[in-house]
Amino acid sequence: MNYNNAQFQFAAGKASQLPESTMPEVIFSGRSNVGKSSLINKLVNRKALARVSATPGKTATINFFQVDKFHLVDLPGYGYAKVSKGEKQRWAELMEGYFNQDRKFCLVVQIVDMRHAPSNEDMDMIRYLYEREMPFIIVLTKKDKLKKTQQAKRLEELKQELAGFEDVPKFPFSAITGEGAEEIREYITYQVENMVSQETAD
Repeated sequence: MNYNNAQFQFAAGKASQLPESTMPEVIFSGRSNVGKSSLINKLVNRKALARVSATPGKTATINFFQVDKFHLVDLPGYGYAKVSKGEKQRWAELMEGYFNQDRKFCLVVQIVDMRHAPSNEDMDMIRYLYEREMPFIIVLTKKDKLKKTQQAKRLEELKQELAGFEDVPKFPFSAITGEGAEEIREYITYQVENMVSQETAD
């Protein structure tokens, strides 16, 4: 699968604006400032396909990109305290509207900062995906900001913090070195190809 020809397609600020779901959708979810844009850019070998904002909470739309056989869907970051109550409500309605539609949900890439225990919002999202039986993986970003001994310690702690989700694949990732990017690409490719072949069989 070719990840190098990713193209921006559409941004939706309301559920009513969401485009028709025509291809498998690989969804990127995480709190503001977790390194979501950096991860997306690294996966598609681009410097600025997804905007890396210095101001958390700036991505207020669901952004769609076409990458070969699938749509990469970039959700708004959650959990930023300085966003107004009205804006948080709009985001919540947008997210709920998206997940409640009949769409080609292929995989959710749930992003967690490796340096810290998952936040309450992270855990809410992980439980939501698990309970809905949606296929998802957890990408642990900012690995490069930890020394090797700290990385090992955090991975052990995460076993406790994510108890009950042992069967969910986890990928430590560094936006600086690109470590983990190829493994994540391979997993996405597998999921997309699987969905495409099932649709062809049907």
